[in-house]
Amino acid sequence: MNQELPTGEQENSSSPVFSGLMVVLCTFPDEETAQKICQEIVSEHLAACATLIPAVQSIYRWKGKVEQETESLAFFKVASAAFEKLEQALLEKHPYETPEIVGLPAEKVEKSYLAWALRES
Repeated sequence: MNQELPTGEQENSSSPVFSGLMVVLCTFPDEETAQKICQEIVSEHLAACATLIPAVQSIYRWKGKVEQETESLAFFKVASAAFEKLEQALLEKHPYETPEIVGLPAEKVEKSYLAWALRES
């Protein structure tokens, strides 16, 4: 499959390049909540994909106390240009007062996956 590279990409480049894709991490209180919100996000084309890890342990400081909870972790794959829309939707849908929403730029992404993810988000 011969697809064009996104603007700024150079084939066989050894240095990191801006792919235009982000991986956004977000934890949820449980698997059911994570599945529901991820389904909505992908259905609304706010992310191309959501990958869930059903149980992770989070240890964090909250309102002066160290807390430990079992949570579900979602990895959203989204076009960088669409991050703000995804962020806003997560803030509206999420049950936490202060949800974890962390966007990481994807420096290296396989070309056909990148094209698909950018097209779908």
